[in-house]
Amino acid sequence: PRAQVAFIKQEALEKAREIKVKADEEFAIEKAKLVKQEQQAIDAQFEKKRKGAEVSQKIAQSNLTNKSRLKLLQRREEQLQELFSIARSSILTFAEDEGRYSQFLEGAVVQGLLQLMEPKVTLLAREQDAEIMEKAGEAAAESYTQISGRDVSFELETTLSKDCAGGVRLLSNSRRITIDNTLDERLTLLEDSMLPEIRKDLFGLNENRKFYT
Repeated sequence: PRAQVAFIKQEALEKAREIKVKADEEFAIEKAKLVKQEQQAIDAQFEKKRKGAEVSQKIAQSNLTNKSRLKLLQRREEQLQELFSIARSSILTFAEDEGRYSQFLEGAVVQGLLQLMEPKVTLLAREQDAEIMEKAGEAAAESYTQISGRDVSFELETTLSKDCAGGVRLLSNSRRITIDNTLDERLTLLEDSMLPEIRKDLFGLNENRKFYT
């Protein structure tokens, strides 16, 4: 009986060792699996944060670039407006040169008459230009007749604002058609037409623009 008991005890101990070894192996496998899963989760989280940081950095760089570009464009626009302001200041004194101004008015009226081609028109001028406009209108009517072979008469109205730099507006007989030959309008048209050339001269070619007019 003692031998039998010892044998059973020995079998039990060996079985217990086998169970323990197997349990240790399963624990080690499960532990490695859990560690790997956690490591993958940490790696994925780190990668997500890394990509998020890259996106945030790109957005920040893009914002800085856009702000710099907008600041540059704003400064360029200020320079253009300063240039146009100087030009506007120059035309304000143009009417003070009576000889040149009278010649301009005559040419402006002739041009308007040839556009309207009507027997009677209305000339709009500043109140301070009434006398010089009357003379320029008469000379322009004669030139128009020589060019077109048609007669024309005009009425003069001094209704242009005193804030206008000068020049003339012509109204058709029906007053439905207006030809604006004021100095202010001429300058505005000149600014629009020469703006691309002015930008090129001041700032060089725009690499982002493929076509120019």
